Amino acid sequence: MADFDRRTALKGGLTVSAVGLLGTATTSAADAAPVVAEPKIHDTAAWSARPPSGTIEVQNHKPTYIVVHHTVEPGNVTDYTLEHAFWASRSIQDFHMDTRGWIDTGQQFTNSRGGHITEGRHRSLEILRGGTKHVLGANVGNNNSTCIGIENEGLYSTEDVTPALWDSLVKLVAYIASQYGISPEFIKGHRDFNSTECPGTVLYNRLPELRTEVGKLLGTASPKVDLPGWPLLKPGDTGPRVRTAQELLRARGFAVPVDGVFGKSTKDAVVAVAERNGLERDACGATAATDETGFLGSDVWPLIVGSGTDPRALKARLAG
Repeated sequence: MADFDRRTALKGGLTVSAVGLLGTATTSAADAAPVVAEPKIHDTAAWSARPPSGTIEVQNHKPTYIVVHHTVEPGNVTDYTLEHAFWASRSIQDFHMDTRGWIDTGQQFTNSRGGHITEGRHRSLEILRGGTKHVLGANVGNNNSTCIGIENEGLYSTEDVTPALWDSLVKLVAYIASQYGISPEFIKGHRDFNSTECPGTVLYNRLPELRTEVGKLLGTASPKVDLPGWPLLKPGDTGPRVRTAQELLRARGFAVPVDGVFGKSTKDAVVAVAERNGLERDACGATAATDETGFLGSDVWPLIVGSGTDPRALKARLAG
């Protein structure tokens, strides 16, 4: 196989590095992950994708992160057929092109509740097989040049994924990681980058398990323990973490109460911070514009933390 020969030829001292917003990983090619078999991936022609409305940009570098999403809609359906997976892929593309105004599907790959994997943005499968370049998508606001994204069909805020979806997700992520030499700790959720519920609390909480399972397929040691991330706060939330956010907002000049209640004034302040700093409002939901206005997450917290505050210590306190 040509792809196997390409990977075998790497065994000789080249260095694979990943540098990005959430950390750095470097491995020598001699220690790189073994080849993982490509799972069945249905390309854009298989599900009758529309042609893109613009040029697909292929960047001359590998992605740093593999990012897990959920589609929100059409919800947690029980139609697990391949035909349904193809329909869902077409629906996602229509929404992204006709409503969002993107040139094509935003994510590189889509995973159905029946465990069927489809190519999302055109050329994503071709470029992944090459293992050296990256198709620029539109699924992680302000970070698309470093991220390759997988939309998982369904809503996973309170419900778990199907066994078939989980199995195909593990295989797809392991294949992507193998092709690009990505270490399992660089498997992230959308909310690690943007202020969004995505990929849902249940699926997000299973990411450590995903990293472990992928690591086993790669033949690597157990992934490093993640440092605490920034918590996701939403309008209506209450408690000490909201109070901390309000204290930081007040220090930034916003007239918000410090009462631990994420009310309208706190929401308005968070929106103002995001707008002033040009953050892309990346409301996840591949087939519906979910309203996540005013969510305070990974991209907003650093903007309200003062220069005299240790972010790691604050994250640890907020996680406690």
